[in-house]
Amino acid sequence: KENSSENILSSANRLLLHEGRLTLAESTRLLDVYLFLFDDFLLITKIKRNKKKYGGSDTSLIPVCPSLTPELQAFIREGGFCTVLDQPIPLDRLILKNIDPV
Repeated sequence: KENSSENILSSANRLLLHEGRLTLAESTRLLDVYLFLFDDFLLITKIKRNKKKYGGSDTSLIPVCPSLTPELQAFIREGGFCTVLDQPIPLDRLILKNIDPV
């Protein structure tokens, strides 16, 4: 919901520790996601590609946050974007387990 996610990244003390692509296995399909691991929560976003082509505009001139990885910067310049998939997962409630690859 737009109104509940407005201030999700507003903390000045929050640190981005890692980010990257991952394939999430849902019950019937695979979903391309982009994860943002902050020092207090994990944010899972869904990768969306813009199907519209921008006529004559040069998308390489779109300003992109320099702290993002080059991969994500390029994706945004190509018209892609990420939407929040679900509520952020607080790290104090997150449990990690090693599993065998499928």
